[in-house]
Amino acid sequence: MTDLSITSTGVLVGANASIEHGFAAAAITAGQVVYKDANGKFNLADTDSATAIVRKPRGIALNGAAAGQPLAIITKGDVTIGGTLTKGVFYYLSGTPGAICPVADVASGDYPAVIGVATSTTVLSVNIVAPDVVL
Repeated sequence: MTDLSITSTGVLVGANASIEHGFAAAAITAGQVVYKDANGKFNLADTDSATAIVRKPRGIALNGAAAGQPLAIITKGDVTIGGTLTKGVFYYLSGTPGAICPVADVASGDYPAVIGVATSTTVLSVNIVAPDVVL
């Protein structure tokens, strides 16, 4: 398996979503996983980063933004992710910055962070759990 292939225009927030607003620290595309940096801006999260804060996902971007532009993220709830999921499978932060992978792709040396579980082939129920413990 590989990282989800997400079509940014297909990322749609569900009615039960918790949304946070802020600003992008770098170019971000809808569907990418972000963390909040020391300056309070959103940047791409990465499960195998040497920097602890980068391994702590905050949410999934709901829109694209260039550095300094406004960004909305979903922190909890349902999102149509714009890609194909396997119902019942848990999805994790990937070693590719900003990407999401299925549990089967979590590898030794990663700091696994659950992003959510697929409730259908298109909807991800976001509920981030990031214990910051290396495999």
